[in-house]
Amino acid sequence: MKTVLVVAAHPDDEILGVGGTVAWHVAEGDCVYALILGEGQTSRGMHREDMGREVVEQLHQNTMESAKAVGYKDVFFADFPDNRFDQVDLLDIVKVVEKYIKECKPQIIYTHFSGDLNIDHQYTVRAVLTATRPIGTYCVEEIYAFETLSSSEWNFDYSAQPAFCPNVFVDISQYYIKKEQAMNCYISELCQFPHPRSLTGMDVLSKMRGMAAGTERAEAFMLLRKIVK
Repeated sequence: MKTVLVVAAHPDDEILGVGGTVAWHVAEGDCVYALILGEGQTSRGMHREDMGREVVEQLHQNTMESAKAVGYKDVFFADFPDNRFDQVDLLDIVKVVEKYIKECKPQIIYTHFSGDLNIDHQYTVRAVLTATRPIGTYCVEEIYAFETLSSSEWNFDYSAQPAFCPNVFVDISQYYIKKEQAMNCYISELCQFPHPRSLTGMDVLSKMRGMAAGTERAEAFMLLRKIVK
């Protein structure tokens, strides 16, 4: 049995990017946790305080409902300001990631792609890579970056960072229904097609990645680091 930690910036990223793979891990007997660093939704008002605490609490409730659908053992919330991670000291985010790595002791971590348009995604992967430096005794053997609909495909500036280029694929053909059920819990986050963060968008991407891997459906990842012992 492996322990897996998904480190995501916002509620719903842990489903959009890796929901089917989480269900696969659970079916394999692995124990999967999620750490969600940002509170979500508070960037949608003119000011952070324009969105009441009840909005965030409702979103967290949606997260816990969706977690049951794919089999997360537990979900942890850090509540950093939504879409404002660049206003937080990176070290503060690193410390939170380190805390849950020490608590969960994961062998595998999934997190965001560094080339995503969303600033919170960029800070999340930087925090993960900093927190998992292979110094002394450490537990993390594999780190993968996932793609996030409405962020990975919307960064058209490839001058500093290339596009998401996956080299690891997980066959989620048997588990896609669980991912769809989980995403349906996020009432406030789902959009109408052709917005990519939609059920149709998810469907199309899973089939496209499946074609690349020779399966009906797949989730795609970039291997960031793997230590073979």
